[in-house]
Amino acid sequence: MNFLACDLGGTKVLLGIFERVINDNSPKLLFKKKYISSDWDSFEQILEDFLKNECKNIPHPSSACFAVAGPLSNNNAKIMNLSWNISGNKLKNKFKFEQCELINDFAVQIYGIPFLKKNQYSTIQNGSQSEGTNNDLHAIVGAGTGLGIARGLVSGNKVKVLASEGGHVEYSPNSELEWELKIWLKKSLNVERISYERIVSGPGLSRIAKWRLSKPDAQNHPLQKYFKEINISDALRKKLPEKICTLSKGGDKQMMEVERIWLNAYASLLGDVALQELCFGGLWISGGTAPKHFKNFKSDSFMKQFFDKGRLTDILKTIPLRVILDEEFGLYSAACRAKMLLKTT
Repeated sequence: MNFLACDLGGTKVLLGIFERVINDNSPKLLFKKKYISSDWDSFEQILEDFLKNECKNIPHPSSACFAVAGPLSNNNAKIMNLSWNISGNKLKNKFKFEQCELINDFAVQIYGIPFLKKNQYSTIQNGSQSEGTNNDLHAIVGAGTGLGIARGLVSGNKVKVLASEGGHVEYSPNSELEWELKIWLKKSLNVERISYERIVSGPGLSRIAKWRLSKPDAQNHPLQKYFKEINISDALRKKLPEKICTLSKGGDKQMMEVERIWLNAYASLLGDVALQELCFGGLWISGGTAPKHFKNFKSDSFMKQFFDKGRLTDILKTIPLRVILDEEFGLYSAACRAKMLLKTT
């Protein structure tokens, strides 16, 4: 029996057909394809092309799970920067799915945790189980285009997702330099508060770099010209975080400082989430930046910032900390959820 999974974002749509295999809890991929969202007028057009043209020789999926980057209500979603309105019930009826569910593209990752294979993640800290702790509770934090936080209860193959908008909590500077950055961002963005997402994300890294380049000692920095060109090129804007990290690795002092501030903020946030959730099942680092920064996450400086919680540091040492290395974990998790939906048919 086949099922369909989709990771649907404003930039790209990744679709996959999976097969349920006897004696294997993990979904088996049969075929996948990536679509550029802006090339299509609607998501229904993309799905129709995928099912009728690309998968015409594959048995039709019985269930479907669509992980959506946008606000959700009553199995309906809106993709903000594309003005797409998506109805799970309409998709179910039009494409004859027995079960069809829309879910937040980050929350869906909780469904993938019980079915992770060893090559999909790596462990930074094993933690230690203590009597009386809730080892079913997991949390995922991931920086990419935005900052996602998800949490849920995982007991064997049973999963319950708990809603969270933790990425929008207030950013808390830990040094005079970070206070200076926060004040600059308020003025630059013309906002009253700065959330963690403004800092810990791909665009956040770019904002930190722009602030750093506003200082007198960086007036002749090579990225000054790049920032001017960004104003007329969306493609250059998307490549900027990678360019900053490349310069940092190459020894550029200003960009090393930028990356260090970004990583410190990320580590501090992870420590806060670990304390807020007491996720003794595991704290997972996910998102588009996770595989790229894996070495940084394992560094002594990152872990020092993670543990810097005063009297509660010892608690953080008992919580498992892991990094998702699979760049298509969103699609995989949606497939895990779609497979679960088969049981209700």
